[in-house]
Amino acid sequence: MNVDIGNALGDVAEPGIDEAALEPLDGQVRAAHDRITAGMENEEFGYAALNLPERTEPATIRDGVAGLENSEAVLTVGIGGSALGAGTVSRALGPSSVDHYLLDNVDPARTTQVLERLPLEATAVNVVSRSGTTAETLANFLVVREAMNEVGVDWTERTIVTTGDSGPLRALADRNGVPVLAAPEGVPGRFSALSAVGLVPAAVQGHDIEAVLDGGTTAARSLAPSLQNCPAYAYGAVAYALDQRGATINVIMPYAEALEPFAEWFAQLWAESLGKDGHGQTPARALGATDQHSQLQLYRGGPRDKLVTLVRAGTREDRTIPETDIETLSYLGGTGLGEVLDAEFEATEASLAEAGRPNVRIEIDRLDAHGIGELLYTMEAACILAGELYGVETFTQPAVEWGKRAARGLLGGGDFEEAQAVADKRRYLVESTPDR
Repeated sequence: MNVDIGNALGDVAEPGIDEAALEPLDGQVRAAHDRITAGMENEEFGYAALNLPERTEPATIRDGVAGLENSEAVLTVGIGGSALGAGTVSRALGPSSVDHYLLDNVDPARTTQVLERLPLEATAVNVVSRSGTTAETLANFLVVREAMNEVGVDWTERTIVTTGDSGPLRALADRNGVPVLAAPEGVPGRFSALSAVGLVPAAVQGHDIEAVLDGGTTAARSLAPSLQNCPAYAYGAVAYALDQRGATINVIMPYAEALEPFAEWFAQLWAESLGKDGHGQTPARALGATDQHSQLQLYRGGPRDKLVTLVRAGTREDRTIPETDIETLSYLGGTGLGEVLDAEFEATEASLAEAGRPNVRIEIDRLDAHGIGELLYTMEAACILAGELYGVETFTQPAVEWGKRAARGLLGGGDFEEAQAVADKRRYLVESTPDR
């Protein structure tokens, strides 16, 4: 894969980074690389994520899902990093005879709709919570379990759990003889896509999870102490440098429907890891070419506060556009939808550059198992590098934990002072006026 930062340089974009500034930035990258490699070698919390491609055992995952390969559907019950990675991998790997559904919210209407649609007697239920205490995940799982019981399905025979060594979810699984896979130690959920956390649904679907991990290994071997020959560090360093120069929003815009969940995964990774101590870019999700028609006007003509990250695969299957006798459409006949998508990609890239708006191209060779593994690892390494440059605690999420404690307190799950903030809310109501 490669990262092209040309349209983020100062002679193209404003804000941009002057080419002369790359050398001192590279000095920062070298120091950060030393810290990152030391963290990897010592299996330190967070840094251990970059060891996952070689540490994850695909055979263990396949053993865990044994007996579920005949499923018609797989349902992942999780939230945040316990669901987004799995959704990204499965969607990127393409259609399967086993459909993948996600319950990653506690919206009752959505949960009901999903359960009504699923053939529960032939559904593999994949429950994921690293801590085993996540209220949203456990609430949805209890609802799913009840729905299975109501239609006479033994939920214990159709469920697999990925969690830590302790906690209520682990206790529930052990008590009922449900197979358990280990959430990787020392790895936050959003960095755990290249483990059982992200790979169980793909394994149930029969996808090549070994190739996903091989892609991650390829990216791991490209880590080097310079942004000049390391795509991950080039992206992380340039995103950081542009943020320092005013590009405080990072628009992630893949040009493939199958990568739309990847944009959601990236948004969590970037926001939750870097948004601390007044630092961090705000990630925004877009989809090419769809959002050229809904958002590009803002990116090109609005405030100069955005970096646009364009993502695509270099090679893909295409579909030919039929010839037509309509003269004004004749230029389309005989070309492919992929050719049109590539033209839209390059037109967007050129449009932004012509307007002096910074953008970076990320290109994987092919959107397949190896390619998605390489992409996920590269962005994780880029994020960790950026965290080092910002000087933030990349692997914590104190704001998220505050909200979890407040919610648990409100629901009677413990005595948490954060719940008092709800009662203390400042109110200034503006109400509708009835017809007179």
